[in-house]
Amino acid sequence: MIRRRALLAAGALAPATAWAQKPSQRSPMESGWYAKGKTKELQVRFAGKGGVTLAGTLLLPLFSEIQYVPGIVLVAGSGPTDRNGNNPLAPDRIDLLKEIAELLARNGIASLRYDKRGIGQSTPRPRGSLEEQETFFAWDNFVGDVEAAHAELLRHDEIKPYATALLGHSEGGLLALAASKTLAAKKLHALVLAATPGRRLEAILRDQIARNAPPSLRLPTDRAIAAILETGRVPTNLPPELQLLFPLYAGPFLQKLLSFDPAAALAESHTPCLLLQGGADRQVVPMEDVQPLIDALGTRGVSGEAVVIPQVSHNLKTVTGPLDPGFGGLLSPAVAAALLNWLVPALGA
Repeated sequence: MIRRRALLAAGALAPATAWAQKPSQRSPMESGWYAKGKTKELQVRFAGKGGVTLAGTLLLPLFSEIQYVPGIVLVAGSGPTDRNGNNPLAPDRIDLLKEIAELLARNGIASLRYDKRGIGQSTPRPRGSLEEQETFFAWDNFVGDVEAAHAELLRHDEIKPYATALLGHSEGGLLALAASKTLAAKKLHALVLAATPGRRLEAILRDQIARNAPPSLRLPTDRAIAAILETGRVPTNLPPELQLLFPLYAGPFLQKLLSFDPAAALAESHTPCLLLQGGADRQVVPMEDVQPLIDALGTRGVSGEAVVIPQVSHNLKTVTGPLDPGFGGLLSPAVAAALLNWLVPALGA
């Protein structure tokens, strides 16, 4: 494990006092029947931005029945990725967010993960006009859904209101970073950006096409990006290979996504932050795509740490060689250790 940078701030995030406990009840250490590692799961439905309904899973340490626990919202990555981190376009079952949720619950931290709008058991994609679909999938709505998930987390009285966090994976990290600006005023206590790009996605997408796609797609990609940034609309004459990358209904969403500057947003943030990055990530390439976020940590007056872990994929799984894309398998043990080493003391778990 390569620890790129650790920035120390004065004091820990956890309160100086002991965990707040519900009156006249024993701590979990005194209650063998609430042994550490046991969990309980609740299925929840809550209102997202603009009247949609979001379906999610709240996973809690079992001892949350007798003692308040920290809580974190897990935000999925791009495309049709569900609350567990699975995408039907991927060749293997990923289960990234499910595995992270289980890891955290076994170590005293509750989590809420949810199906994004249009995915899984949440409100489905509208089948009406293009304008209706563009509104449904607007960037601000996805950011608002993260904020709504945080509000749902706080609604459950097992959660410490003074020890909450967001964890976003890939594009979900960008959404979490955008939402943290609003939630910071409501005492968001930590932010974890996992495999999250530090450059504008406009530049990363152009580089990905240049590396992996036929040369004939480079000019159409440049034209599509330019049109989206200027008009908020996806051109209708794209080659079939680009239509999945730039769906017609996603114009307004892509306009804000492509122009979002994550390094600038992190530099302005006052929320303690952990960056987790796989050294074998083929989508967010170390260190080119990650270094801007690491540099942004150094400009802030709050704690931050960046950990880059060799032989770990974009989905935070251990890769076995250069041909292994790292979709399946379990969460990398090194990633799990880095996450717990930072998040447990940060939230007082």
